[in-house]
Order: sequence, then C-alpha cells, then structure tokens
Amino acid sequence: MKVCIYGAGAIGGWIGAHLAQTGHDISVVARGATLQALKKDGLQCIQTQPSLITLKAQVKASDQAADLGPQDVVIVSVKAPGMLDVARNMAPLLAPHTMVMTAMNGVPWWFFNGFGGALKGTRLNTIDPEGQIDHAIPAHHVVGCVVHASCSLDAPGVVRHHFGQGLILGEPAQQSDQVAERVQQLVANLQTAGFNASASAQIQKDVWYKLWGNMTVNPISAFTGATTDLIMQVDLVRNFVSQIMLEAKLIGEKIGIPIAQTPEDRHAVTRKLGAFKTSMLQDVQAKRAVELDALVGAVQELGQITKVPTPFTDALMGLARLQAQELGLYPTSPE
Repeated sequence: MKVCIYGAGAIGGWIGAHLAQTGHDISVVARGATLQALKKDGLQCIQTQPSLITLKAQVKASDQAADLGPQDVVIVSVKAPGMLDVARNMAPLLAPHTMVMTAMNGVPWWFFNGFGGALKGTRLNTIDPEGQIDHAIPAHHVVGCVVHASCSLDAPGVVRHHFGQGLILGEPAQQSDQVAERVQQLVANLQTAGFNASASAQIQKDVWYKLWGNMTVNPISAFTGATTDLIMQVDLVRNFVSQIMLEAKLIGEKIGIPIAQTPEDRHAVTRKLGAFKTSMLQDVQAKRAVELDALVGAVQELGQITKVPTPFTDALMGLARLQAQELGLYPTSPE
C-alpha cells in the first residue's frame, strides 16, 4: 500500500515505522525539525517490549501534500486542534479509493455520520463548527481508528513505544455487522505489521468507551502534573473522576452507547497502567496545544443536546481550560 502519515508524532510515527517493515511505501507530511530529521535519518521507533529494539525506515517526507500524491491510506494522527489545517491541505493525497484513517483522541467530526438515531448527521460546534473538515474529507473516505497504546517522542522523528498494540478500525456510516472488505484488508495489513488490529461493527462505541476513561485523567493530569497512578490513589480526586464518568455514561445511554461497567470497574483498568504519563500532560510539558474540546468540550455539548446536566464535567473543563489559557495552549475567548 501507499501510506501517508499526516502528522509524524508519537502514534503516527509508531504506526508508520511498523508498516514500513512489512514493505509498504510510507510517506510523511511534516514540518520544521521533524521534517529535517525525517529527511536526514528517516523514521525511527524504539520498541521497549518484549525487548529493546529500534526500527528504522526511510520515508519520503515533505511539508507539501502535493509532493506525495494520491495514497491508498492516509493516517491522520495529529492533535485535534490541528485537524482543520490538515483537512484544508488533504486534497492532493485523496484518490477516489483512498481511506483516511483517523488515529486521534476524543470525539471526532464524523461521530454522527450514519449513527445516532435522531441525532444522525448532527454537527458538533466544538469540533467542526462550520463543517469545513467534513467538507474537505468526504465521509466515504473515513475509517475511524481507536488506539490503545502509549507512545512518546524522544526527539523529532524518534518515537518510543511504551506499551499496547491495539488498533480498532471501523467505518462511521457502516449500516450492518458486515465489515467492509477494504477495512478487513487494512486490518489484515496492520496485523501483519505486528499490531493487535481488529474491526468494529460500530466504531463510535469504541470511541466513546475510550473517551469514557481518558476524558478525565488526561486533563486532570495536565493541570496537576500527576501521573495516572497518583490520580487513582487520592480518594477525593478519584471520586471527582467517577462523577464525571457517570455524567458521560448517561449521555452515552441517550445517544445509543450504553456502558455496562461502573466507574470503579474502569478505575481498576487504569490502575493496571501504573505511573502512566497521559498524552495531554506530555502536551503541556512540551508546550503544545491541548485537545480539550475533543475530550471534554464535546461531552459538554452532547450533554446540552441530550439535556443531561454536566456540572462535574463543566468544572473539569473550567479548570483545565483556565490552566491551558494561562500557558497559551488554548485560545482565549469571551464567555
């Protein structure tokens, strides 16, 4: 396959490096120091499990999508605040058959494409207020991807993989339990590359379930500096997390995604991760824009749409947004 990684950060670099090992033609849209590093040294991924090895891949890299041409798959792994800029520059990479695999956190712009009952087709103002992303990347191109893995950047173009190999893929507008052939083939290619890849009959459910866990610990870790083990250890903080999760759980029921677990069930999963530094804490420490809207703001908006009160989610958003604004990592706007 011809595969373009749009945004060679931690997750995109990890996926790209592995696909390159199995003979796929990998290109990257990148800028600045990352672009220079990719041109000089290629893409590198340091694997820490089961043993320490470094994967290296020579890739074609450019800051202009037009230099790379139409692709079979475009893997978008940018932070949510950068998605509009990506969408505006995506066109040269798209052929009629191209799949755009979105390996991102939070609620995506395509969440209600072919899903949601009475809410089907709803556009979320927190994510794509004017529909520009949806217009630039038509729905038939989109393959959603939920990532269950932890990676970080050691340096531009150098990814470190910590744990997890999970990739769950699905088409947002899938109308039956029968997974599309193109998704099955993409899953097979990812499995061959070493990922624990699987296909979902309803990718929105997988998105929501992951969000249910990380919409809380991500921003709390960002404004406290604490790793997830510490967040889970403090009763007052863990109880605050639980209240937010109960609000999101009720919203999920309203939009057709019931969650059988209790917050404490999910906390047990989080505890097993140990002293885990969330992606949002990494962003704050690196002075990168934070994806509060995709992780928390969208849940607030869905609460308003479904008429579910969200006082604890609102408090979380207020605290996290204030800190991010003070650090210059989130836009300042009048209330």
